[in-house]
Amino acid sequence: MSEDDGTAARARAVESNAAFRPVRVAEGVVSRPAGAQTATVHAFFGYLREQGLADAIPEPLSNDGTTETLRIVEGDAGGDAWRYQHSLEGVESAARLLRRIHDASRGWVPPVDAVFGQTVLARSGQVFCHGDPGPWNFAWRDGQAVGLFDWDYLHPGDPVDDVAYALFWFTPTRADHHCLDWHHFPAVPDRRERIQHFLSAYGPTRPFDVVDAIIKRGQATINLELSLAAQGIEPQRTWVADGVVDEEAAELRWVADNRALLTPSGARRVPMDG
Repeated sequence: MSEDDGTAARARAVESNAAFRPVRVAEGVVSRPAGAQTATVHAFFGYLREQGLADAIPEPLSNDGTTETLRIVEGDAGGDAWRYQHSLEGVESAARLLRRIHDASRGWVPPVDAVFGQTVLARSGQVFCHGDPGPWNFAWRDGQAVGLFDWDYLHPGDPVDDVAYALFWFTPTRADHHCLDWHHFPAVPDRRERIQHFLSAYGPTRPFDVVDAIIKRGQATINLELSLAAQGIEPQRTWVADGVVDEEAAELRWVADNRALLTPSGARRVPMDG
């Protein structure tokens, strides 16, 4: 697959996701398809809001089993959010918010009948992970990440998994042409610097190798997409048929081949466990 074909596949994936999971926003309220995990996610939101995160987490309003409604965290999001990842301040604000949510989640006791979304990596539950913390799922005001939404992949897990996923997109750990054409950076970013700023803002974690973690998390995403596609589940079935997984695999090879560009200064390589 050529670079242009891969970029086009990613773009079509965004379109197919919107087609299969329609979202409507009106007067600060979002309506979106509900799933088996929705009641659990709403319970989690209630807990986080009680922990002082009402400013950063959507307010659950209703869930009839088919459609859920939530009051949104006001700010730019989705396609309007990409530009905010350009600044180091934006990167740091997202890292701080992710850490704030992870820390608050540690005390949550899920309902006995809790249902979690598709778990990408099976790990012991140290925190409750978002599962998809890219720039588009943050709400942004004045260039700062102020909210995190779309928690369909909520699951107990290792916070490093969320950190690795976020690093892939916020750095971004992608080839130069993706940084310029997809992320619209005015120039190729200093990826190592951006990783250092994200990790410093997020704060202490268990020791881990950044490159290994990004690759492992990315491969787990691919494996999940292939599994869902094989079951005929959309939009993953369309993504796989359209070549998105091939593009994702090529991007992970780029990460592996460019370790020197991505390893923070002074970091020791710590092999990933599990």
